[in-house]
Amino acid sequence: MNAKPHLVVLSGAGVSAESGIPTFRDAGGLWEGHDIMEVASPQGWRKNPALVLDFYNQRRRAAKAVQPNAAHLIIKDLEAHFQVSVITQNVDNLHEKAGSAQVLHLHGSLFLMRGVADETTVFPIEGDIALGDRCPRGSQLRPHIVWFGEAVPMIEPAAALCAQADALVVVGTSLQVYPAAGLLDVVPAPVPKWVVDPHLAPVQGHRNLTMITDRASTGMATVQAQLVARFFGR
Repeated sequence: MNAKPHLVVLSGAGVSAESGIPTFRDAGGLWEGHDIMEVASPQGWRKNPALVLDFYNQRRRAAKAVQPNAAHLIIKDLEAHFQVSVITQNVDNLHEKAGSAQVLHLHGSLFLMRGVADETTVFPIEGDIALGDRCPRGSQLRPHIVWFGEAVPMIEPAAALCAQADALVVVGTSLQVYPAAGLLDVVPAPVPKWVVDPHLAPVQGHRNLTMITDRASTGMATVQAQLVARFFGR
């Protein structure tokens, strides 16, 4: 039996938004009333770690309470035809809840934590992180989230997946945030590519690119039909 074609899906905040998780872009740069740099930057952490911990504790509780939407389920269903690698910019676990088998979190996860002194040792988290909670090395625990101004260590594994793609779908992101937006450039030119988002920005210099101005759930239904027709003739 021939191997399934390799489909890489790059998902952004627009996918989670339809499950009720707000995006800072749609809130004018604010998250829960906080300026983004107060709660998602090393400077914000140094200034007020208690605020940052409380913010992510609240986000973790909110993520636990929501369910995958049609876009997540379509991405999972595509595993019937494709080897699907999900690269997500989102820090929730909705792709996992939907049943996706291979999910790479580019910007970390709400459900993981690490010590300030050791970025390489990561622990699962079920509840909250409090000020004073420490890792085995004795440093304060913080969310395992890539904040603005920090390196994105998973970008190289993500790029390796994109370089091996037989098809690429970008959904729920306007491709304005780097380095994630640069992943499109790694995909070989002959590979078919789809970009789905209500706020599409111009994308220059890419062959075999289909732009779909739509929200994630209905846009993914369109892509699903086109993918199956292109690769399997039905």
